[in-house]
Amino acid sequence: MNAQTEPDAARDHQDDRGPETLTAACRAALDAFIVHLMVERGCSESTLRAYATDVRELFERLSASRPDADPRGLTHEDVARWLGWLREQGRNPRTIARKLSSIRAFCRFLMDWARVESDPSAAQTAPRPGRRLPLSLTRQETEDLMRQPDLSTPAGLRDRAMLELMYASGLRVSELVGLKLTDLDLEESLVRCVGKGNRERVVPFGDEAALWMRLYLEAARPRLARRPSEYVFLSPRGPLTRVGFWKIIKRYASAAGISTKVTPHVLRHSFATHLLDGGADLRIIQELLGHASLSTTQIYTHVGRAALENVFRRAHPREADSPGP
Repeated sequence: MNAQTEPDAARDHQDDRGPETLTAACRAALDAFIVHLMVERGCSESTLRAYATDVRELFERLSASRPDADPRGLTHEDVARWLGWLREQGRNPRTIARKLSSIRAFCRFLMDWARVESDPSAAQTAPRPGRRLPLSLTRQETEDLMRQPDLSTPAGLRDRAMLELMYASGLRVSELVGLKLTDLDLEESLVRCVGKGNRERVVPFGDEAALWMRLYLEAARPRLARRPSEYVFLSPRGPLTRVGFWKIIKRYASAAGISTKVTPHVLRHSFATHLLDGGADLRIIQELLGHASLSTTQIYTHVGRAALENVFRRAHPREADSPGP
């Protein structure tokens, strides 16, 4: 990307909502920040848009109160007032914490880009959001889900292969639909994928998934491919999209009578939870999921404890038969 096209590319990732409301200085700083995230940090499209939306929101508050607002003059009080405004708007703690994280990233960039001496976000503390345990399917629900595709059709074989591969590998939905033929090694049952932050990993999958992948590639994919494509999973209109797979899995979950709200991410969570239940090491699960930090993976230990507690309360005679206080 050359210097002339970078500002335009940066603006493509911003949350443009009608007429320009930022001062020229705020716009220039935001453009530079987005280019930094693209070029230096290799952030994904969704991450770029999230950062741009959060930083722009702060800038809009500044520009509304100060016609000459300049991020180089951003103060601790400015950030504190913005956080207070978010709380007044009823934003939940998790959202506020994420937005503050975006502002901290911007402030670190600002210190280098504009030679600002102190970090105006340093004194701020994020609210502590409640921990949300990820939803996952039981093993029986997973089996019921797998049996829903109509295997007499090319689309049904494709769907079964996708479900099996996702459950066998823990891929994110973006990684699944983005798979290319060159990413698959069916002989070794391995798949190469590029996850968040452009981190590449190689993930193994089992014999069951390998069987359905071979059936799909040999019997169904040629009938779905109306034109040459490097992508693995196709529809008659081209590569299957994230939204397309989300609709597919939602339909099958409904047909299977599963009460849990099933999304592609729930199947990824099920992969991790079932591995942990089977005795897999947490660091191995971290590597398979592509988590940058072990703390992200540790949420599954809480899922396991929650399940144990539920079983205990249902099964232990002192709990099941307890008349209560």
